[in-house]
Amino acid sequence: MTTIYLIRHAEAEGNLYRRVHGWYNSKITERGFRQIQALKERFRDIRIDAVYSSDLLRTCTTAQAVYVPKGLELHTTPALREAGMGVWEDLTWGQVARIAPEKLKWFTEGSPLWGDVPGSESFQTVQDRAWGALRDIARTHPEQTVAVFCHGMAIRTILAKCHGLPLEGMREIPHSDNTGVACFRTDGERVEMVHDSDASHLSASLSTFSSQRWWRDKRGAMADTNLWFRPMDLAAEELFYRDCRREGWLASHGTMDHFDGDAFVRAAQKNLAEDGESLVCGMLGDDPAGVLQLDFRRDADQGAGWIPFCYMLPQTRGQGMGIQLIGEAVSRFRGRGREKLRLRCAPENAVAQRFYRRYGFEKIGEDRDSAVPLDIMEKYIGYGRP
Repeated sequence: MTTIYLIRHAEAEGNLYRRVHGWYNSKITERGFRQIQALKERFRDIRIDAVYSSDLLRTCTTAQAVYVPKGLELHTTPALREAGMGVWEDLTWGQVARIAPEKLKWFTEGSPLWGDVPGSESFQTVQDRAWGALRDIARTHPEQTVAVFCHGMAIRTILAKCHGLPLEGMREIPHSDNTGVACFRTDGERVEMVHDSDASHLSASLSTFSSQRWWRDKRGAMADTNLWFRPMDLAAEELFYRDCRREGWLASHGTMDHFDGDAFVRAAQKNLAEDGESLVCGMLGDDPAGVLQLDFRRDADQGAGWIPFCYMLPQTRGQGMGIQLIGEAVSRFRGRGREKLRLRCAPENAVAQRFYRRYGFEKIGEDRDSAVPLDIMEKYIGYGRP
């Protein structure tokens, strides 16, 4: 029989930004790369004869933990992809919770009722193609040991099969943390379980699940603080926008010196005149949580997207939601072919500096034309490098 290590990909953008990524080709996050290093150490002394992965970037990148140090070839197949999410792809989980809460509950639970979202795949379809791929792998590598890199819900359908459960029993299969490892032996028909998904190689700081509640809460994705985004009507919400700008300035600089609210409003009006999607409000349920302003023209010739304003309301800070604003910016700019995000940050704003650097921004210069000193920071979001 073939021994198969079935491994979930490392933390990727969908996990961090709280977005629906099935076939969407998301990248590994900064924490995800640290998880990959821990996974590499876990497999350091384990003999592996072959490595397979879905053809999506997040699994192929995670597979480097095994195939690179062992000098093996990576075999890829779309049959090992995550469940296709149809029209939900790249929506925020907060948006889905708002428009289709019952269907979201079915998906998170692994209920057979899931599957009528336009363009999506049923769990049966996912199980059939994923198990078919594993059966072929087992027959190609008899009496060998193979590492297979896959995705969360697809792995749950596979493990239901391994445990001899009907598909509706998938809800009994726990969710796997990023880089969680399951192991079983099979000849393509018979299955002997060794262990279910285990992420003991991750410390609490490396675990994605340690900062999320959805996987252990009956409310599923609705248990976490997931944002949804709506367009802002600047004419009707100008006072709110000005208040946000004013508080953001004070929080950044510690003084109101050089603050020009009228200039900020004019800039927002200009951005909106150029593109109606330039100003959005991040919502937590029915309440505003943050504001995201985008400039689709500035530095477009350099493949960059500008973020003039990225702001969380004081009462929503410290809850891990700010990164979802960055995720929305990534989604909107990447969809327009941009490979970089750029923004300005006050050098004395230690909290913001730590936040941006934690999530991949680096200082590339200084804005010499601003009324106060500002660092120009950049994050790569393209697919040209990991």
